[in-house]
Amino acid sequence: MADKRMTLDDFVGELSSGMTIGIGGWGSRRKPMAAVRAILRSDLTDLTVVSYGGPDVGLLCAAGKVAKAVYGFVTLDSIPTDPHFKAARQSGAIEAMEVDEGMFYLGLLAASQRIPFLPTRSGLGSDVMAVNPSLRTVRSPYDDGEELVAMPALRLDAAVVHVNRADAAGSGQILGPDPFFDELFLGAADRRFVTTERVVATEQLAAEGPIQTLCISRLLTDGVIETPGGAHFTACVPDYGRDEGFQKEYVAAAGDPDAWAAFQERFLAVDEDGYQAATREAADERAAAKAAKEGK
Repeated sequence: MADKRMTLDDFVGELSSGMTIGIGGWGSRRKPMAAVRAILRSDLTDLTVVSYGGPDVGLLCAAGKVAKAVYGFVTLDSIPTDPHFKAARQSGAIEAMEVDEGMFYLGLLAASQRIPFLPTRSGLGSDVMAVNPSLRTVRSPYDDGEELVAMPALRLDAAVVHVNRADAAGSGQILGPDPFFDELFLGAADRRFVTTERVVATEQLAAEGPIQTLCISRLLTDGVIETPGGAHFTACVPDYGRDEGFQKEYVAAAGDPDAWAAFQERFLAVDEDGYQAATREAADERAAAKAAKEGK
């Protein structure tokens, strides 16, 4: 089997401005944030980002990397809305395609099956059709003659997802309770990348979890990047939960230009090792502040 291991720099080198990029995970859960941070450090721009969105979309919007966002939602889960995405959407800085979560799924499914659309009742009788005037309906060719929404395929130039474990050939293992739709992101893309907490030998995957956790086929993977802590500050259970303290710091900084400049300098204007060291230091600072407040 081919060895598909690569670096974050290699990954960014596979991308170009103007691409449509799918980002796996869900909200603030198991997002390939190390890959997102690598894109932030690059000169890539004019991207169309397709995502069940979280801080991936927010950070890319804040950096001016996004021309268009395609999404079912953009949330931080324990915090309802990403502030940078909200600002970009409300100001009109980005073009948006807002669809029902099920429609989004069908768009990925259609793309992964290489068909132009899939029919659905979702969206009928709602403002989804009004805010997306490009959507079309089709009529069933059978006796019912029902009118349905034709959800277009969400074809991706590239996609990146984050998993708990992977082997060098690109088989990916998700040990948490939900694989979300990561396999469909990869299936919908021309170039497919997996970041992982740890690369292990193929035979070790069976010791990490049951066969059902092997959600990502090596046939859907072009590159594997080992990135310990690579989903931070989102959750990557069972390896770690969402860093709620850091997420709150991220949201608070977004509301003040000076605070955001300081946040960027400390956490984003550094390489991945620098980011991981800075977030550990920030966690220690929050713990010390909490202990002092409690009089310990």
